[in-house]
Amino acid sequence: MAKLTDFMVSRVRVKMIQTFLSHPGEMFYVRQLTRETKEEINAVRRELQRMEKSGMLKSEHRGNRLYYFFKPSYLFYQELLSLVAKTTGLGKAIIKNRQKLGQIKFAMFSGKYVRGLPRSNDDVELLIVGQVILPQLAILIRENEAKTGQEINYTVMTEDELKFRKNRRDPFILQVLSNSRVMLVGDEQELVS
Repeated sequence: MAKLTDFMVSRVRVKMIQTFLSHPGEMFYVRQLTRETKEEINAVRRELQRMEKSGMLKSEHRGNRLYYFFKPSYLFYQELLSLVAKTTGLGKAIIKNRQKLGQIKFAMFSGKYVRGLPRSNDDVELLIVGQVILPQLAILIRENEAKTGQEINYTVMTEDELKFRKNRRDPFILQVLSNSRVMLVGDEQELVS
C-alpha cells in the first residue's frame, strides 16, 4: 500500500503534512505540532522553517504564539490533500479493507469532505459503487465517526444502479458526479462517463 513516505524522505515532514492536511484550514502552533506528530521540538521547528521557505506554510502571530497553516495556494496543495485523504483516516481504512468490503468498482470522497468545508444535510461525502458488504462498511464508518466526532453521509449502489441513474439523468447522481471529488478506488473518467 502506498504511503506518503514513498514520496517524501523526511519522516517529520510526512507527519506534519498529514497533520495539516487532515485538518485543512486549521492553524497549529509548535508545541501542538510536537504533540500531534510525537516528534522532538527542534525537528518540528526545523521542518516548519523548511516548509515555510518552500511556500507550503504561512505563519501568523496571535497573542504570544506563532501559528502555522498550510497555504491552499501552494502548487501541489490539491495533490497532497488527495494523498493524505487516501493514506489516513477513512480513506486508508477503505483501501486497506477493500477485499473485506466486497467488490468495489468505484469509491470516492467529495471535495468538500476532503477540504474540511461545511456541508449541507443532503451532501454525500462518500460514494461507493459495486457489490459491497454493507455491515463491514458500516463498521469502518462508525469507527471513523467515533474518532472524528463527525457523521459521514455515504451512499452505496451497484454498477447497474449507477448506470441506470446516469442514463435517467437522476438529479441526485448528477449532483454527486458534477462536484469535485477524490477517487479512492477506480478510474474517475470511467465513473463520470
